[in-house]
Amino acid sequence: MTESQRLPDDLLIHASDEVAIRQDLVLVALGKRAADRLVKVRRLLDVHTRTWHDDWEIAIRGRRIAWIGPAGQFPGEAGERVDLSHLSAVPGFGEVHKHIESSHLTPEHEAALVLPHGNTWTCEASHEFSNVNGPRNLEFWLTARRHGSPLKIFPLPGSAVPPTAYEWGGGYYGYEEQANFLDTSAMVPGLDEVMDWPAVWNPENPSHGRLWGMIRATIEKRGVVEGHGAGLRDLPSINGFAAAGLAADHEAWTPEEAWHKLSRGIFIEIRPHTMPEIIRGLMERGLADWSQIAFATDDRGASDTLKLGATDYNVRLAVESGLAPEIALQCVTINPARHMRLTPYVGSLAPGRYADIVLLDDVTTLSIAEVWADGSCVSLGKKYLGALPKIDWPDWATKTVNIARDLTADDFAINAAPGRSTMKAALLRPFHWDDSFIETELPVEDGAVQRDAARNITKFAVVDRFSGEGKVAKMFWLGCGPATPDTAVGCTVAHDKHNIWVVGSSDAAMAKVVNSIRDNQGGWVLVRGGEIAAEVVYEVGGLMTCRSAEQYDADMQRLYAEAAKVDWLYEPTFSPRWFPGFPERLQFATLTCAPWRWVLVAPTEAIPQGFVNVQTGQSHPVVW
Repeated sequence: MTESQRLPDDLLIHASDEVAIRQDLVLVALGKRAADRLVKVRRLLDVHTRTWHDDWEIAIRGRRIAWIGPAGQFPGEAGERVDLSHLSAVPGFGEVHKHIESSHLTPEHEAALVLPHGNTWTCEASHEFSNVNGPRNLEFWLTARRHGSPLKIFPLPGSAVPPTAYEWGGGYYGYEEQANFLDTSAMVPGLDEVMDWPAVWNPENPSHGRLWGMIRATIEKRGVVEGHGAGLRDLPSINGFAAAGLAADHEAWTPEEAWHKLSRGIFIEIRPHTMPEIIRGLMERGLADWSQIAFATDDRGASDTLKLGATDYNVRLAVESGLAPEIALQCVTINPARHMRLTPYVGSLAPGRYADIVLLDDVTTLSIAEVWADGSCVSLGKKYLGALPKIDWPDWATKTVNIARDLTADDFAINAAPGRSTMKAALLRPFHWDDSFIETELPVEDGAVQRDAARNITKFAVVDRFSGEGKVAKMFWLGCGPATPDTAVGCTVAHDKHNIWVVGSSDAAMAKVVNSIRDNQGGWVLVRGGEIAAEVVYEVGGLMTCRSAEQYDADMQRLYAEAAKVDWLYEPTFSPRWFPGFPERLQFATLTCAPWRWVLVAPTEAIPQGFVNVQTGQSHPVVW
């Protein structure tokens, strides 16, 4: 390639560079300029028409496709010819909605994990890191790509920053912030899931103006407004959701709900835990056009990805549920790309798109032999061969737990009124989606209200990790946490605000957990019998670690092994995914979006105890 023919660096998408790149691609397609390589495949899936083409070739120039067609018909020369005529080619898989933070790996290590599974691009639902450091959010998500990572990340700024008007911390987004994101980078496709439905429909909700400001900015910049319709199953709410311009939902739980939302023009993003039932139900209803459906991973830890797979797992599960492989592949390629308005770049094997190719040796089982990204092979089998840049993440990413004091057992005591031998207490349990909290009577000893393990009642706390003060909100919870004496577990992953949560059988153990998490700058800590039994460090944002999936998983397995020595409280709750044993899903039990009502959040001046109904703003004492 001569200096005059050198292409702009298109790791990130810039309009001015796009013009030069596409002018060059035109000349390559016409045979007037040489391709870098010509790749021959046995079959190629055209996802635009759901058609297989036999014995085709792909001409690649730089990171893009310049030409596709029958073998032997490319009109130009190629610097390299690659014969993969024993393999079938399909487009690189895309995640329509995923929180990379939930893999707990930084983006460069996420790339090394998911690319061998065919996942070449991700729409990052970015309200997790946004709530830790909102001003640096876009910079964070584009850093790995700038350093050469082949995984394309399209970040959508989070609407849930903060998640509700009753929370605060590391980020605040409104009209100006959203407009700035969309102006700054063409990699930003729109607005991440609008989660606070009560604030959308109710003008009196204190978050109403902020959310509609973000929606306005997204409409002005012609972006996509993603939705989050959890618990919205009645027809008036579904119609209102669609009328608000919320274009997608990944929270459908039943075939009937998915059908009703689909028929109101809402793009349905099916997650694995509901996929078999929804796909079978839609097929039984005779759905002929699957173009308004994609598959969403949403949240999946790296340990589970090592066991199950990434986007390829979602495709296999869909095929096992009865969907034709070609339709299932459309649901992770062209469908999400169309929805996110990214079709000029990803979603199909077609000229102008990035040369992201998944090469299969068996289509029916989705057996992946090779993955190409940006025009080069990045994996053979499960072995990652692509770039893995070493990134020294700065303090703004690694120093995010700001607690400038040691917490003590007294910070977690719940004081009783003078002279009382018992007190009434408000109880929550994980995934308590009810208009009312639970009430009970608890004993008082030495002036403090006590747990009651015999009735599955323990203590749960949320600790502010942003102000430096380490403010603590605490109350009693039901059916979770350790029964083992002087034991506690906590974590900085506390969707969606990501303060520290901790649950324990003693106040001293809870304090020890939080102090250790502070010292590690994030992650898990398990204290058993008064001593630290296991730690897993999330040093980036308190959400992720800058190391390989295998190294991270080894730490998680040690945590699970130590946790297995603890006697855990349990009783069923409203969520079908609340299981006995180590309460890992407590990471999601601090959510405040619909359908949550009563929740515990970090203390504020307005709600000093942190116990609030986020749909109404009503607060209540935790004991009385």
